[in-house]
Amino acid sequence: MKNKEEMKAEIFDKVKEYYLKYHQKEEFVPEVSRIPYSGRVYDENEIISLVDSALDFWLTTGRFAKQFEEELAAFLGIKYCLLTNSGSSANLLAISSLTSPKLGNKQLKPGDEVITVAAGFPTTVNPIIQNNLVPVFVDVDTETYNIQHEKIEGAISDRTKAIFIAHTMGNPFNLDAVMKIAEKYDLWVIEDNCDALGSRYKGKYTGTFGHIATFSFYPPHHITMGEGGALVTNDPMLKKLILSFRDWGRDCWCESGCDNSCGKRFEMQLGKLPYGYDHKYIYSHIGYNLKVTDMQAAIGVEQLKKLPAFIEARKRNFELLYKGLSEHEKYFILPQAEKNSEPSWFGFMITVKEDAGFTKNEIVNYLEQNKIATRMLFAGNITLQPSFENVKYRIHGSLQQTDRIVKDTFWIGVYQGMTDEIIAYMLTIFDEFIASKT
Repeated sequence: MKNKEEMKAEIFDKVKEYYLKYHQKEEFVPEVSRIPYSGRVYDENEIISLVDSALDFWLTTGRFAKQFEEELAAFLGIKYCLLTNSGSSANLLAISSLTSPKLGNKQLKPGDEVITVAAGFPTTVNPIIQNNLVPVFVDVDTETYNIQHEKIEGAISDRTKAIFIAHTMGNPFNLDAVMKIAEKYDLWVIEDNCDALGSRYKGKYTGTFGHIATFSFYPPHHITMGEGGALVTNDPMLKKLILSFRDWGRDCWCESGCDNSCGKRFEMQLGKLPYGYDHKYIYSHIGYNLKVTDMQAAIGVEQLKKLPAFIEARKRNFELLYKGLSEHEKYFILPQAEKNSEPSWFGFMITVKEDAGFTKNEIVNYLEQNKIATRMLFAGNITLQPSFENVKYRIHGSLQQTDRIVKDTFWIGVYQGMTDEIIAYMLTIFDEFIASKT
């Protein structure tokens, strides 16, 4: 009779056999194979870990989630990591946690302003609106694609309470400038680090400078859980608030399956409830259920082991593309790393110069016809989106460069699944297009 561990070993052997037979990556064939802008890179270990969690049948947050949180926090050198079901949920939790009355005069209240940018992903901005706050948009540069930090101070009003911006495409924004302004005006800083896992600024990982940072583990990102996200912070109060908003808004901080961690479960009086009401069912916030499943976390545990290699692959692929496309700088503005930074690139941004002799749409169509996937800088200028027709917001100055990005900018992939052969083919297609226009 086989014991539990022997049966598991047998199952895992079969999983590996299945992976080797049915999950092998197809060989790249020029002009035939589609080149995605990003995608999953994994081996049998992720599938084995997923099956391991399924055999536990715990389903909700459990041992794999705890392991991932501890290991990501250790990787970044930060105190607390909390998993959630997506990067978008992470952003929602980050802003929501700052609306807690427990923060006193630092609480974000309806009508307060949050400085951000319009050129980015909607769910950096949406939580501001969803919490009845006002986004204040500052323009970006067309080489780093990050906020024009020298304009932030001019955008501050007596209602400004926070700065919430992303490290665009993995390229760190000027953290020295942003943190200095935040300290001067006593503002919260949330780093949207969803596209920048592994990026460094002055040798320190992004996501560790602000009060809260967010991460995404959707398949195109540096590592994946399928769906999934995380928040990190060094502040024990913020950790507690994020946990509350993530877990139904409850006041209790017991982990799933645990009771009476505080030792006072039936010895509290909060709100208008009677003394001794079960602390597990006292709610201090209007929260959500945005927990991750242990099956997702099980995949992430194995992906995290590959992260250093994934980061280096993305950097290398970026450099290969940059070297090849630098021959065409007459036609393109190529991306530039922020000073003092070492980006873990999410993608390769390209802006077509105004006198190039062709449009963004022309080259994008050519690349797509040749099976090279392209993407825009997400919402482009979010204020132009249909969803923003009735939204209250403020623009500081103009969004001239943001509007230019809408018209002239696109990006291609640098993800870790790309080979030298794939990048060489991509550069050949660029060469062919330029030759056809000159």
